[in-house]
Amino acid sequence: MTDVLSTTAQRAVPGRPEVPTFSVISGEQVQQALSGRAKQLVELVETVYRLHGAGDSVNPPSYFLRFTDRPTARIIALPASIGGPVQVDGLKWISSFPENVGAGLPRASAVLILNDHDTGYPFACLESSIISATRTAASAALAADWLSRNRTRPTRVGFFGTGLIARYIHTFLHGTGWEFETVGVHDLSTDSTAGFCGYLRQHGSTGQVTVHDSAEDLIRSSDLVVFATVAGEPHVTDPAWFTHNPLVLHVSLRDLAPEVLLGAANFVDDVDHCLKADTSPHLAEQRTGNRDFLNGTLNDVMLGRAAPPADRPVIFSPFGLGVLDLAVGKYVYDEVSRTGNLRLIDDFFHDLRRYG
Repeated sequence: MTDVLSTTAQRAVPGRPEVPTFSVISGEQVQQALSGRAKQLVELVETVYRLHGAGDSVNPPSYFLRFTDRPTARIIALPASIGGPVQVDGLKWISSFPENVGAGLPRASAVLILNDHDTGYPFACLESSIISATRTAASAALAADWLSRNRTRPTRVGFFGTGLIARYIHTFLHGTGWEFETVGVHDLSTDSTAGFCGYLRQHGSTGQVTVHDSAEDLIRSSDLVVFATVAGEPHVTDPAWFTHNPLVLHVSLRDLAPEVLLGAANFVDDVDHCLKADTSPHLAEQRTGNRDFLNGTLNDVMLGRAAPPADRPVIFSPFGLGVLDLAVGKYVYDEVSRTGNLRLIDDFFHDLRRYG
């Protein structure tokens, strides 16, 4: 795996901090650093899940900033710290403004701040919408792999929601060796559907692409279903649509009614994080009064402490952990630093003498 140790953590004199520097990394640089690295990034995400499961991380609850005058919008703060070989702290600040789509702008925008492990000084600000999409897609590809190891490997994938996240997930599935006989597509927006189909053609997808007019048709015809919508509450309510026992990557977290989850085996990335903010698993907990419907975390599966059954639908509902953003952001920082293309902001820290 690529070395993810920070250059800022390497001290010229042991015990004596270096003069802090601060750099800004653009979206173009982020894209260049991550492009074509699906396998390495999935391995990195697996490493972070294992570190998190072992307790070598700090990942507080996300903070949601909401607005009375813009009820559909929100900005979320995800502070986190990761140990192991990564050794970095930081914060993702990501906004979701759905009305942007009507104006031709992406719904989400984000920045990521990386803080030095030893001094606490921020040393980089990165454009993070690409980092966020990348860690989401890498997590989904990792889950698809581990959750299908004791089951028949899916060959028919269906994408419910066809925006940026769906595109990244398809890219990461393809980049980690998945091949599909069919690719199903369903979205309420005809423009999004057309755009995603155009991406599939450009990407050279080998599977037959089918646009489904109904959600039921998409789900019933797919043995791997990817939910990547902006739904705020459950809209898929019939467990009978899942009687063929598909693997479901419930990335958008709020698409499925509790009845669907209660008829399936359920895995999450982090129990406490996922069961809040009226996610589908949170609603299932409220319905039942307990968490017995959960089979475990993805880390439990990787450690052999839990196994997805073959005779039930299997649903993975990831909340999305800030430690993943930190690790991917740190990977980008190291790649840009290695190529000598860091854009340092001179004199960003003005007064570094404690007593003037």
